[in-house]
Amino acid sequence: MVQVRSLAFAVYWAAWTTLFLAPLAIFLLSGSPERPIRQATRVWARGILVGLRRIVGLRYVEEGRQHLPVEPCLIVANHQSAWETLAFLVLVPDVAIVAKRELLAIPVVGWFLRRSPMIVIDRGNGSQALRTMIDEGRAAIAAGRSVLIFPEGTRGDIGAPLRFKRGVELLYGRLGLPVVPVAVNSGLFWPGGAATRAGTVVVSYLAALAPNLPAAEFLRGTEGAIDRELDRWRDTGLNAKAA
Repeated sequence: MVQVRSLAFAVYWAAWTTLFLAPLAIFLLSGSPERPIRQATRVWARGILVGLRRIVGLRYVEEGRQHLPVEPCLIVANHQSAWETLAFLVLVPDVAIVAKRELLAIPVVGWFLRRSPMIVIDRGNGSQALRTMIDEGRAAIAAGRSVLIFPEGTRGDIGAPLRFKRGVELLYGRLGLPVVPVAVNSGLFWPGGAATRAGTVVVSYLAALAPNLPAAEFLRGTEGAIDRELDRWRDTGLNAKAA
């Protein structure tokens, strides 16, 4: 049944995405207006979440939402599946997500993501990627948008300790924003390349850290907070894999 539902969801994803070819053409003809494109991207992402809920039985809940400030902040989240990449477009409207360039190769979706706009980086060029994150992060803040980064750099396994790639502490230092750590357990239900399982993804917003902390303190605070939260689900994840 899991495989059948996953296949049905893949068909739904393709059909739902195809519907956005018409808006894409309209946006092209009208000069690619940024705000309507962001709104359309959120509609697409919301439709994917609806498909996951109705077809697969995959829902989500938010905990600690009060930790998100009204003003722009830096959101630091762990990364376990494609779920959080699209879900944050709905959970935090107008967020500027630091994303790898490979996402832009996805048909139709990539066009919308580039113009949402995300902060698109080339992970193979570390120094240029850092400059892009800082420059475009500052532009997003000036426009009243928060910045979201997945500092593991790639999808992590829920059973492994959290390890951030170098660079996130420099982004934090240069942006001068409070940082909100976020833990998600999406890997229990939508691991990379595997069937999508029914269940409830938990998005846990943790207590914010102040801006301008020493780099080591920032890393200990964010990694430690997310890792402790992931401990809530690690036994569940290992049991699910064994089953």
